[in-house]
Amino acid sequence: MSGSVGKCNICKDVYTATSIEIETDLAIFVCADCIETAKDNFIWLCITCGKAYIKPKELVINKVKDPELKKAYMLCQDMQLIQGIECIACHPERVVEYMEMQCAGTEC
Repeated sequence: MSGSVGKCNICKDVYTATSIEIETDLAIFVCADCIETAKDNFIWLCITCGKAYIKPKELVINKVKDPELKKAYMLCQDMQLIQGIECIACHPERVVEYMEMQCAGTEC
């Protein structure tokens, strides 16, 4: 994939050569503007459907209730981070599984 050019997977507007191969023959392209956006925002990119979710870091950190997840996000707040995920639209069953794990033995 070296030397290839593709449309930015975040904004879907700009062609760029900046990419990272996340699987064999699967590259994620990110333009300079989106890399800059990652300074103040967490960016999640669904690997299945390609939808990008961009949220201000401060908002995410303030809303997270899980102490371990909050700590992880606080440790990442100075990083430019684009995280690959599987979104709820693509895999709703995983949200149900997660909630069942979280609520095991409690009344959620």
